[in-house]
Amino acid sequence: MCSLTTPSGRRWDGTPSTPWRLRSLRVAADSPSRLLRTAQPQRCRDCGHRIDWYTRAHGQPVGLHPQELDAAAVPVSCRWHVDSGIAHAAGDGTRWCRIPHPVLCPAHEPTEQLTPQLAELRRRLAVRTRRLLDTGALTPPPSDPPAAEVSVCRPARPVLQILYGRYLAAGPIDDIQCVAQTRRRHRCHYRVLAPDTPAGIWTLMPATAARGQLALPAADMAVYDLTHIPYAEQLRWRTQRCPAHAAAPQAADLALAEWEVFDPLLHHWHIHSRLPATSPGRRERP
Repeated sequence: MCSLTTPSGRRWDGTPSTPWRLRSLRVAADSPSRLLRTAQPQRCRDCGHRIDWYTRAHGQPVGLHPQELDAAAVPVSCRWHVDSGIAHAAGDGTRWCRIPHPVLCPAHEPTEQLTPQLAELRRRLAVRTRRLLDTGALTPPPSDPPAAEVSVCRPARPVLQILYGRYLAAGPIDDIQCVAQTRRRHRCHYRVLAPDTPAGIWTLMPATAARGQLALPAADMAVYDLTHIPYAEQLRWRTQRCPAHAAAPQAADLALAEWEVFDPLLHHWHIHSRLPATSPGRRERP
């Protein structure tokens, strides 16, 4: 038997029955960061533990330990707090604070004098890292190639010139990955260097910055120059997106762009005075 009564929009006790609607995550137009809040966690390549990435006030990313710690057990120089999605290198006046992951990373020597509480936390993280290595869940990163091979064949962290600014990449040109989020909420696996898009040109440029810094031992340095390609393509490289996601600006970022503003004094280890060996998709400027 079928009921002939029309649904009234209320339950049997008279309370309103409002259907629950699914809402998708979106990035607000006035957000200082395009990174989704649920997409921040990543795993450290060296120890395998979780890192929460946040944007600092000047735009550079910082990786923080996911848990808040008692501020009394953290040195003043290591105290961080997060406000409106932006990380600040100071305490916020409360008894809790955040701490950068490199301070606790068991794969590296501690950068600060650890208190007994932090030393115990670092020991527990080291035990977990050893367990991940023993079970095969974590693969240790390969050792860096010799400096001579890197400078001649393939720079591990090349310097790019985009929109007349120089940036230090996190990896080789062919390995720079798109940071956009796919429909399945995974990071896009495509590379920024696409075969059907204009490629950059390897060229030698003066190593001294244009802001009056002192001359460096290397007069010229190898730079992957992109200033000759269209503005839209340079902007795509700067936002670190593949061609498909560059055409879809509404797609959120699953990771922060891995560019680092190049400073010839701070990054002098990545200055190479010889052009890398040519490979498909690369060109050299004499």
